[in-house]
Amino acid sequence: MGWLDGLRGIAALVVVFDHSSYAFMAEFRRELMPEFNTSRYGIMVFFLVSGYIIPASLERRGCVRTFWIGRLFRVYPLWAAIVTAVLAVNLLGFAEIRADFGRQSVATVAVAHVTLLQELLGTPNLLLVLWTLSYEMAFYLLVVALFTVGLHQRSAVFGVILAVLAGGSVTAGGMLPISALSGTVGTGPLVALASIAMVVAIGCASAGSSALRVFGGVLGGVLALVLVAFNGTVPMWEGLVILAVMFLGTAVYRAEHGQSTWRCAACTAAVVVACAVGSAYWYGDGSHFTRRGWITAFLLAVITFGVGLALRRRQIPRWLIGLGTISYSVYLVHPVLLAVSDGTIGRWRRDNPVLELAFYAVLLPLCVLTYRYIEAPSQTCGRKLARRVQPP
Repeated sequence: MGWLDGLRGIAALVVVFDHSSYAFMAEFRRELMPEFNTSRYGIMVFFLVSGYIIPASLERRGCVRTFWIGRLFRVYPLWAAIVTAVLAVNLLGFAEIRADFGRQSVATVAVAHVTLLQELLGTPNLLLVLWTLSYEMAFYLLVVALFTVGLHQRSAVFGVILAVLAGGSVTAGGMLPISALSGTVGTGPLVALASIAMVVAIGCASAGSSALRVFGGVLGGVLALVLVAFNGTVPMWEGLVILAVMFLGTAVYRAEHGQSTWRCAACTAAVVVACAVGSAYWYGDGSHFTRRGWITAFLLAVITFGVGLALRRRQIPRWLIGLGTISYSVYLVHPVLLAVSDGTIGRWRRDNPVLELAFYAVLLPLCVLTYRYIEAPSQTCGRKLARRVQPP
């Protein structure tokens, strides 16, 4: 689907600019961010695309086991390579990428990161961009839960419910402290409990017995909802909005493939957008963004997705499709390259567009290599393994 690759390509470029502008376009960034939060724009486009693709991937396979195999070989190989690169550049002194883990043990931090739920388990991310993968993993668990209980066709309903809960959370608990659950039971015990629950959930949901599949799916779904609502580092309302946005993407997929109506998708979009904008406005200016910048970014992300949907039958430029193909590499590789840049040439007080462009010129060929030699081979292995274990 070229239009989805095009959207991912655009989102990747914007996210890279959001982070690289700290170093090369600081003056422009200070003026832009209060009006347009580039980070939230990029990740919301990514989340809409994930919502469209992920349930379709599971239902096309019709098998939870092969779905998880596909996700494992899609996400983890490059993730492992980037984590290794982070440790290497620190060890060799090319850059300093450090997260403040406080009193948390190395084992706790490592286990939390392996689950990809570290953002939702009260553990700071080894690399900042990894936080979105925690919400992706939560969405995977929810999608599997709905599939195992036979409610996967009700994506629009769940998108609306989550959006309404996001709006209600502002007054009912949207101002809870970050990682509230970790503060109550402790980060170590929560990481251990959640990790065991996740392993059990995935194992049971992938089993042959229907009763075990339902149990595993429901366990994973409950785990995801509890962690997003009560233990994220973004406000409760925004965590719920992120899930609602993903289910909005799924509702669009259902409508396009005749599993639902366009009227249903439009109503879902109206509720999700209204609740998201209302929640952001009610919450007010936060420490990390202004309400105006967040709302503008969110609305433009939804509009971008809508424009891509409207142009889905048009020919998409090949360079944009190619950029979308390597977008996961772009997303994970650019912080490491930026850290190396900070450790060598440093940050610039005045805007330097030439260096900004030079950063892209180095980043994109590097990402072509990581895609070719890490992502593509691992995905091929995943498909081969999935075919072997696919039930008849």
